[in-house]
Amino acid sequence: MMIEELLDEQHEAIVEVETLCVSFGVQEVLREINLKIPAGQTVALLGESGCGKTVLMKSIIGLVRPTSGHVRFDGEDINELNDRQLSHMRLRFGFVFQNAALFDSMTVGQNVAFPLRQHGRFTDRQIREMVLSRLSEVGLPDKVVFKKPAELSGGMRKRVGLARALIMNPELIMYDEPTTGLDPIMSDVINELIIRTRRRNPVTSIVVTHDMNTARKVADRVVMLLPTPRLENDEPQIIFDGSVAEMDACRDRRVQQFINGEAGERLMELRASQML
Repeated sequence: MMIEELLDEQHEAIVEVETLCVSFGVQEVLREINLKIPAGQTVALLGESGCGKTVLMKSIIGLVRPTSGHVRFDGEDINELNDRQLSHMRLRFGFVFQNAALFDSMTVGQNVAFPLRQHGRFTDRQIREMVLSRLSEVGLPDKVVFKKPAELSGGMRKRVGLARALIMNPELIMYDEPTTGLDPIMSDVINELIIRTRRRNPVTSIVVTHDMNTARKVADRVVMLLPTPRLENDEPQIIFDGSVAEMDACRDRRVQQFINGEAGERLMELRASQML
């Protein structure tokens, strides 16, 4: 399915990536990425390690500057913004990091409140009410506000990270491997929270993941990248862009290898590359 057919006609694209290329020295990481994400959509970004998923996510928020091409958020070219403008725009983003990235020296309440104290003008009472509200949304009790991250399980830390990401009412949330390191039950809890967040808040989501259960459950749309060394000359890096059902029916062997976890042919490719 063409990208344009995936766009809901009633929603304009809030994220637009146009012919994006990123290289670090002679290493090409992203090649000719074209992607439009309408407001309210949840996109699962898939691909094997080293394919550039995280670099693409960082490019979208302006942490990595493109070698060529453009990234636009809500119509504004990220690369044309100065540092102050970019910092202001990032207030519209929420981030859920792979390892939660909580401040160890702060309590849960202080971690969740951190963006409010850094960028908002709220009273202590308002901050406390907002923190408790967000923690409740991710299924955590009030008493957890006084705990330190080290006292929490991995799943609880992930939920605290989500609460912090939501505290500024972002328009775009980035999830970086949200279920990595969690058992199947807690992984499903996180997946349910991603779905509930979308239902409760008018938010656009990009989920970087290797977990096919997560992709199948939360995504309206799946985008799959291939590492640039595995591409043919001038082949676009996005090898699939469509719904979960279309992904399952895709005849591209590389797509099927990834979603089914088939290592045989890939292992032979790796051995061949080592012999060159």
